[in-house]
Amino acid sequence: MTELDARRAEMLERHLARRGITDALVLGAMAAVPREEFVSPALRADAYADHPLPIGDGQTISQPYIVALMVQAARVRAGSRVLEVGTGSGYAAAVLAAIAAEVWSIERMPLLAARAGELLARLGYANAHVRQADGTLGLIEHAPYDAIIVSAAGPSIPEALRAQLAPAGRLVLPVESPSGWQRLLVLHRPGDAGAVAAGREDAGWELESLGGVRFVPLIGEQGWQPNGTQPGSP
Repeated sequence: MTELDARRAEMLERHLARRGITDALVLGAMAAVPREEFVSPALRADAYADHPLPIGDGQTISQPYIVALMVQAARVRAGSRVLEVGTGSGYAAAVLAAIAAEVWSIERMPLLAARAGELLARLGYANAHVRQADGTLGLIEHAPYDAIIVSAAGPSIPEALRAQLAPAGRLVLPVESPSGWQRLLVLHRPGDAGAVAAGREDAGWELESLGGVRFVPLIGEQGWQPNGTQPGSP
């Protein structure tokens, strides 16, 4: 067993299983995806440490526990069609692709999108597709999605993402309050889409909080503006 193998095993047991990650598909994917491939050579030794790592352009690769928590909360399964917003390094897309049937991942920054797409292809994740676009608008041409995972925090839940969620689908994302406090939320769409008014939580949509988190800002038409204001602000 190499040192990286030992650190991966420690991650699975100490940082995931002991902290409530129980989904066998998620644990299997976290064990299979080589996280060290998604960080710079200088950070390979820290790849399985349970904290974010920089990937350039002011972005980070999320800590393993948060990636596993979000995928578990989304209830991704072998036949799932998944949308990820915020490709970053491509690591979470690889974890999703190790479970789901198809993964579409959107990255706002062209350089990060190109890097992640090339890396995922080189590692053999043929069912992971990276697009450079405004992630707050989703990817309507491949909707609906059984699960949507957003790896950046916006001021509210983007209506475009809510609309692209399949019946019985789950949307997992951090949302930031006006005071700056971020919560990781899970929005569950009812299974019978025809029986409810789309977009109304009081018509069967369920919202759950998984606690406090810290993510980079979700920038886009239905997120934060580049200057840090909300849509419609002067």
